[in-house]
Amino acid sequence: MNALIIYLISLFPINTETSTLEVCLSKEEAKLITLINKYRKIKRLSSIPVSKKLTLVAQIHARDLAEQYHFDPDGKCNPHSWSDDGNWSACCYTNDHKEAECMWNKPKEIAGYESQGYEIAYYSSTGASAEEGLAGWKKSKGHNPLLINSGTWKQAEWKAIGVGIYKEYAVVWFGQLADSEKPCKNS
Repeated sequence: MNALIIYLISLFPINTETSTLEVCLSKEEAKLITLINKYRKIKRLSSIPVSKKLTLVAQIHARDLAEQYHFDPDGKCNPHSWSDDGNWSACCYTNDHKEAECMWNKPKEIAGYESQGYEIAYYSSTGASAEEGLAGWKKSKGHNPLLINSGTWKQAEWKAIGVGIYKEYAVVWFGQLADSEKPCKNS
């Protein structure tokens, strides 16, 4: 059902009024949110409420990555990039972060989330899972700070989180604006 919703979204223009759109978490996506919040609790941080809008963006991006992204050995466009095969503006996110705003603005562009969002992404050739994704991010100097509000992200107060897992990719979006809309959970 989740894949069907995302497929339909990719065929038609996205309605930024998400209240009429069904966005659901898979069991693995719900597990990842639980694991992230347990990790934050160990670090004496508050849980981050799940967001329907950020989950929509995460699910769309995980699918876009799995279906359109091709690893660039020169490192020009990393997995925070977006293809030109959807109802969004394409962008090449470079490792020097010069195109960061393109990624940061995707939640507003796609889901009407009225604040910037920040993404971490994970790839596994055998298929992304909640445990592997979190384990990888915890070891990463670039990703762990978003999870536990350290370094550059020390002053950020995450009020919303969205998760998407599709095939080899898992992505998590963080936002500083609360979202009263919650995704449903698939059983």
